[in-house]
Amino acid sequence: MASQERKAWSVVASSTTAFTVCFMVWMMFAVIGIPIKQSLGLNETEFGILVATPVLTGSLIRLPLGMWTDRFGGRIVFFILMLSTVFPIWLISRATEFWHFLVTGLFVGIAGGSFTVGIAYCARWFPKHRQGLAMGIFGVGNTGAAVTKLVAPTIVVVWGWTMVPQVYAVLMLVTAVLFWFFSYTDETHVVGAHVTVKEQLLALRDPNVWKLSQYYSIVFGGYVALSLWMTKYYISEYGFDIQLAALLAAGFSIPGGVLRAIGGYFSDKFGAHTVTWWVLWVALVCLFFLSYPQTNLTVQTVSGPKTFYIGLNPTVFTILMFTMGIAFAIGKASVFKYISDDYPKNIGVISGVVGLAGGMGGFILPIMFGLLVDFTGLRSSAFMLMFGVVWVSLMWMYFTEVRPLDAGRQRVQNEVDTME
Repeated sequence: MASQERKAWSVVASSTTAFTVCFMVWMMFAVIGIPIKQSLGLNETEFGILVATPVLTGSLIRLPLGMWTDRFGGRIVFFILMLSTVFPIWLISRATEFWHFLVTGLFVGIAGGSFTVGIAYCARWFPKHRQGLAMGIFGVGNTGAAVTKLVAPTIVVVWGWTMVPQVYAVLMLVTAVLFWFFSYTDETHVVGAHVTVKEQLLALRDPNVWKLSQYYSIVFGGYVALSLWMTKYYISEYGFDIQLAALLAAGFSIPGGVLRAIGGYFSDKFGAHTVTWWVLWVALVCLFFLSYPQTNLTVQTVSGPKTFYIGLNPTVFTILMFTMGIAFAIGKASVFKYISDDYPKNIGVISGVVGLAGGMGGFILPIMFGLLVDFTGLRSSAFMLMFGVVWVSLMWMYFTEVRPLDAGRQRVQNEVDTME
């Protein structure tokens, strides 16, 4: 028993480390995309496409990766996934044209699919009442986005942006080897060949899966999109250099990863529904203030016109982003607690579907951010868009979960009153 427990935590530790490196690679363009944008003369929309391209592949591949994880086990799938990205990562340093970066970015994006593999791989090593914590600890690997913001800018300033993919390629290779030596395989965790692809894909007909996908498109997709966008936002909005901008942007990315384990603990204790409900409300409030553009308001007074400045200074802006990062971290764990509760025999496929939706949110949103900035001229339009999406999620949760729960409680209370 002790040996099984040791193996379980070794799997979590090695998988979390591997996921951190994969997420560092997946978010690489958030930093190196800025000098690339300058050298190629890209507009905001083109920059959004550049940083979002790896997210596209990492999203689309999540469903088949989830199915393969259920079929063959997480260890071998995770290992092959990491090895397959090493050469494309290094090849980015040789790219010179916009299409070069898009093509290599598609292959590098495979690293983003590591989440679906690792979350199912880790969960199956623990009993149901501890799966939320295990998945939350694994999700700490999201801090790879913050690590990139802390490490990559220094590499860019000292050696140039081309050194970043070269360093990351070596790091990915070393991590893959270490993962293989410190992880384990348990044959009882795979569903076997008797479960067909058609049976696995039946999950796509479940409306509850699509609802969870909507939630995850915000707490994870929004996290990915803003992690990609915030460094450039600080540079454009407040005039900071790339190192300070990336450091402040990490204030959003760090809690979005580190506190995911706490989200898993809260979800185990209070339930996925309660935690997710409050996460969405916190995000909505933060986005309400973040959406307001920098404004000079002139009013006519008895002594003549007076102008008042309305807007967020860098300190208040960073505090709001930090708060939203905490909410998203907890929400990412609570959504996957729904999955482990409702689909214990099908975690890989369900997490693949939900993860795909979250990743597609991370792909579409940066492109929409760029389009909105080019169209409106308002940088805060990115937050306006996210405010609307969070509101849709809250309404969906209210009508499908909150109202039925309240009606159920009222029905029980009426029956108790009748018996008395």
